Amino acid sequence: MYWSRDFAYVVGLITADGCLSKDGRHIDFTSKDFEQVENFKKILNLSVKIGLKHVGGHPKVDYPRIQFGNIKLYKFLLSIGLHPHKSKTIKEVLVPDKYFADFLRGYFDGDGCSYSYWDKRWRSSFMLYIGFASASTDYLKWVKTKISELYNIHGTIKGKGSSSQLMYAKNSSILLAGKMYYSDTVVCLNRKRFKLERALSIISR
Repeated sequence: MYWSRDFAYVVGLITADGCLSKDGRHIDFTSKDFEQVENFKKILNLSVKIGLKHVGGHPKVDYPRIQFGNIKLYKFLLSIGLHPHKSKTIKEVLVPDKYFADFLRGYFDGDGCSYSYWDKRWRSSFMLYIGFASASTDYLKWVKTKISELYNIHGTIKGKGSSSQLMYAKNSSILLAGKMYYSDTVVCLNRKRFKLERALSIISR
């Protein structure tokens, strides 16, 4: 009853940066990108205000945050694999295959990265990588399997525990970017899209 392309994107965001409280009702979403919290609020049609969450460390910062109560949505998220304190224990998220690219884009906007550089070992060789981080290796194995099954794109998991990353090298990254950003109108975090587009532009030249 919930599924749509935009909702799948939100589930990806929650999987990366969201939190289900222990009370069985409240959902919290915090991000350093205000645009991302605005997208979250708009898609779920929330009327609550965006606040700030104080995050410790050095330096101490305040991140945009939205928190709301919805028992029905909370129970739905539990039914597809999310749960409180999910970071190290999440195994999979039951997303319909037709919406997996949107879910993956949401997760990428939360816990994904891309980086590119000129490789000095070879003349005119420009490298590109896309990666997804998680403290749960089981979850990354699931993501890796889904991407392989749905798109025939293959990656490698590196590291263990909180430093685990699922990485895709140049050609695989190009294909994966095309799957995640299949339209110019998809909802996304623009700074990450622009960064990828700059790299893809250099490669195309």
